Amino acid sequence: MAVEVTDVPEQSRYEARIDGETVGFADYRRKDGTITFSSTHVEESAQDAGVGSALARHSLDAARAAGEQVVPVCPFYAGWIERHPDYADLLHHEAPKLGEET
Repeated sequence: MAVEVTDVPEQSRYEARIDGETVGFADYRRKDGTITFSSTHVEESAQDAGVGSALARHSLDAARAAGEQVVPVCPFYAGWIERHPDYADLLHHEAPKLGEET
């Protein structure tokens, strides 16, 4: 089952769908070349489908393509980036470290 991720800017979130059904989302806020990920939600029925990772990878790849810096306030995003150091270059210099979220 493939996870499809799309940006829904009018709701300030990325949505993940499986077979057309929304199964997760990541809320964000954009300002001055920075995107702040504030929360991530994945439906319980899709917990083991890689939805969170698909959201993170897609949205971070989009941030990179747009030249945005990332502030991962969401603990899931902070931990995901920590586990995938090839995305660490996206972190804004004032981004909290894992465990220091505000």
